[in-house]
Parts: sequence; structure tokens; C-alpha cells
Amino acid sequence: MRALVTGGGGFIGSNLVDRLLAEGHSVDVVDNLLTGKLSNLAEARRAGGHALTIHNLDIRAPELVALAERQKPEVVFHLAAQSSVSISVSDPLLDATVNAVGTLNVLEAARAAGSRKVVYAASGGTIYGDIDPSDLPVKESHSQHPLSPYGVSKKAGHDYLVAYRELHQVEFTSLALANVYGPRQDPHGEAGVVSIFAARLLAGEPCKIFGDGEATRDYVFVDDVVDALVRAASKGSGLLLNIGSGRETTTNSLYKALASAAGVTASALHAPPRAGDLARSVLDPARAELHLGWKPWTSLDEGIAAVFSWLQRNKSS
Repeated sequence: MRALVTGGGGFIGSNLVDRLLAEGHSVDVVDNLLTGKLSNLAEARRAGGHALTIHNLDIRAPELVALAERQKPEVVFHLAAQSSVSISVSDPLLDATVNAVGTLNVLEAARAAGSRKVVYAASGGTIYGDIDPSDLPVKESHSQHPLSPYGVSKKAGHDYLVAYRELHQVEFTSLALANVYGPRQDPHGEAGVVSIFAARLLAGEPCKIFGDGEATRDYVFVDDVVDALVRAASKGSGLLLNIGSGRETTTNSLYKALASAAGVTASALHAPPRAGDLARSVLDPARAELHLGWKPWTSLDEGIAAVFSWLQRNKSS
């Protein structure tokens, strides 16, 4: 097939591009390269040849519709986003224009191109809001009450998908992603605690935990997420599906695992909790197994080892 990947120069997007090219598909990458990097696509550029085309373009740009009409992607994988909760709190207008208005422009592009499907990277960590512990791990049937502008904008993106399916017959699958980590995650960004901690530990620098460290997250490895995205190109139509490990990990436990892998004995520093951060977050992935035939297979220890290995190979990144 011919695929268009928004945010294809980013952490998850570039790993997806590698997988699509390896399976013999043609790929158009759309990325404004503000947070995405051409270096993330180095392997794809070597292997892809004429099957890969990179477009330096913002998803909010009117030119996106014309590009899609010209390239006619069969499937659009929409991963481009403003992905930081803290930035969404400090600059909610930016967050809304990228995540809500940008998604609407992507849907207009898919409609104009006659694409058969949009696979959307939703946010399993924020769209449901603060969940009563008795409802964890949270299922897709749970009500959605996002507590950050980022969660609101990602929920709006899914709502637009539902509307376009009804109005214009643009099929979709939304994947509510847990906390994705792995090689190519920016260790200097606003989000991505695994990569940030790992890089600081390798550099002999202290790590900062916001709050008491007992907040929990559901960490899922990027290769597992890419597998779910590819499966969603042909399965799970019209559904929101959780993509996570189904296991809670406290920030304190995560730090201990990373410090142990790095051979560091120093304790982490603590800072006040951040606005918009949830106390607990863990997803029930059973529906994805039913509709996609998907299961996470990478353990946290295996994933952490892969992150350290990648960081050591890319020390100048």
C-alpha cells in the first residue's frame, strides 16, 4: 500500500516508517521537523529509496490537502502532535491548534485523497482523566474526562474521526497509547521520562521526580506500539483501542530499575508535582487483543536495556 505518516520524523513515527518500508510499502512522511529529526529517518532513507518521500510540512498547512490529493495514500497514520502535558498547560492555544485543528486538516486531506483509513495515535494516558482505583486498569468503555488541555485536544481528535466516519465514510481506528518509550525518544524533550532518566544517569547527572514518586504509569515499548499501528491499518475499524502493558509502574520503581541498569546508586531528587499530571494511569489492552490480535511482548527490563543501548550508540544526539 501507499501510506502517509504524519510526524514520521518523530520517535514513534520513524520506527513506524522503518516497519512499513521493511514490509514493502511506499511511504510519504509529513513532518515540520520542529521536534522530529531527519536523523531518525537515516536508516529509512538508506533502505527506502524511491519508496520513501519526506515532506517538510506542518499538518496545519493548507498544502497538506493538495499533497494528499497528489500522492493518494491508502492509509494515513496520524502521529504528529504537540505531545507534552506541561506545554499544553502553559500554552493551551498552541496545543489546540496542533492537536485539534491539525487533526481536522489531516482528515480533510484523507477525505480529499480518497484514503480508505486513518489510524490515529490517541492518548490513553490522558483522555480518561483521573480514574477511581476500582476502575483500573481502565477500559475503553470508561467515560472520558481529560484534566489537561493535551488530553482535551487528543479527545477532540478522536471525536472528529467519529464525525468524519459518519459524514464522509473515512474509516478510522484510534489507538489510545499508554506511555510509549524506546530508542529514538528525545532524552532532552518535555516528555519521555524513561529516555530522560536514562540519559541523565549515563551522564552522571541527578534525576528529578515530580511529587512523591508513587504516581503510576503504563509503559509500553515502541516496537510493540508500531506493531499495533500496522495491524490497525486493516483491523479494528471504527474503534478506540487501548495500547498498553496493562501493568502499573510507579516513578520510584522506574527510577530504581533504570539506576540499577546504569549501575548508579544515587537517589533521585524530588520536586513539587506538576499541574495536569495524573495520580495513576494504566490501560486494559484486552480489546486490542480481541480486535487486532495484538499483545505487548517486550518486558520493561528488556525495553530499558534497548534504550540504554541506543543512547550509548548515539551519544552526540
